[in-house]
Amino acid sequence: MKYFETSKISRRDVKQYPLIGDGKDGEVYQLETNICVKYFFLEETQRKELEAMQAGQSSKVIPKLYEYGTNYIVMEYVHGVSLARHLKNERNISPELTAKIVTMLNELRRIGFKRLDTEVRHVLISNDGQLKVIDHKRAFSSYNEAPTKLMTGMKKLGVMDKFLDHVKSIDSSAYDSWSSRRIKRKKKK
Repeated sequence: MKYFETSKISRRDVKQYPLIGDGKDGEVYQLETNICVKYFFLEETQRKELEAMQAGQSSKVIPKLYEYGTNYIVMEYVHGVSLARHLKNERNISPELTAKIVTMLNELRRIGFKRLDTEVRHVLISNDGQLKVIDHKRAFSSYNEAPTKLMTGMKKLGVMDKFLDHVKSIDSSAYDSWSSRRIKRKKKK
């Protein structure tokens, strides 16, 4: 099914749909139960995000791509909660969730992303426990081997030390690299 008959849309084309998210790059509207559209304010941002989504279609951590135009992308709507909200509610991070995050970051590497990092609010935990990453405009334009943005968010939510403790037992080389980055751990008393 084709949702838009034109390659460029305006707010007028999506105003009948529920607005489910917005940010500095655009707005997200829910088209159907499992499908949404991201309307971009700048076509350049859409091109960057589209390139990353297309590269990641072989991966389960990237939402499915259904349709696109010069300023929009129709994609899978992920039912669930952001990692940020989950961590805020739980005030803890489990070894199982940490393992999924490490696997997710390794998957971004496998896809070919240069930026192996994301913000905690851009990681979604689906209702069935799978992780999906959204907002990929910097996937190929900035380089970051360590998840500094992710860890910064975890630090603000009070779980970074626990995350790194779990990473140490899951992937010691990742732990060595990540724990020595910009975000310093608190000394244990």
